[in-house]
Amino acid sequence: MPQAHPDLAAALIRLGRIKYQEVDLDVVLSTIAQVAKDTIPGTAEVSVTLVQGAEAYTAAYTGKLALTLDQWQYEHGRGPCLDAATTGAAMLVPNMTVESRWPEWAGRARVAGAASSLSIGLPIQEAMVGALNIYGAAPGAFDEHVELAQTLAGYAAIALANVHLYESTATLAQQMQEAMQSRAVIEQAKGIIMGQRRCSAEEAFAILARVSQDSNRKLREVAESLVDRAVNGGRD
Repeated sequence: MPQAHPDLAAALIRLGRIKYQEVDLDVVLSTIAQVAKDTIPGTAEVSVTLVQGAEAYTAAYTGKLALTLDQWQYEHGRGPCLDAATTGAAMLVPNMTVESRWPEWAGRARVAGAASSLSIGLPIQEAMVGALNIYGAAPGAFDEHVELAQTLAGYAAIALANVHLYESTATLAQQMQEAMQSRAVIEQAKGIIMGQRRCSAEEAFAILARVSQDSNRKLREVAESLVDRAVNGGRD
């Protein structure tokens, strides 16, 4: 059972120590690939495939072998990593020599130095799916480790979901801060216009909007220019 594997606990600790406020998605993906390589017996190289819409690409890899075999699949639109990503299932290739589902790709893999592989689907977010791809130099390298790899992939998916959530939250917070700053400077500009024109807040905003439209500048830029002139006594 995967829970009994001596390296699994260490792998989960490594994933759990990721500090999302200090790293980006690329670092998390690279960490996942390296942790998988270090944890799953018989692994030669590992990659992580991401699929968004009709576009698939390798977002992280531990060696050129994995990248080469991934890219062949993207170019031809078929292969275990693509099937794993789109179905969410585990795609085991015990022996490239007798593989019949993707014979052309298996032939390429044998020449490149891979004798077996295992790809496991990674649900990441609504608009993006992926796969953890593990390549072995010997036939049957992963026959007894599918469950271990699936357990690790499950925790990897959680790590990816967490970094996506953190980045989304950070982006939203930044957008809210920018919106508040824009609102503040617009209110300042309105106050200046109201004092100069002896008009209402609605009339002051209409003046700002008209200048914005006529000058083809954003409303915030117009407001910032007006506030700057009022504070520094400058002119456009």
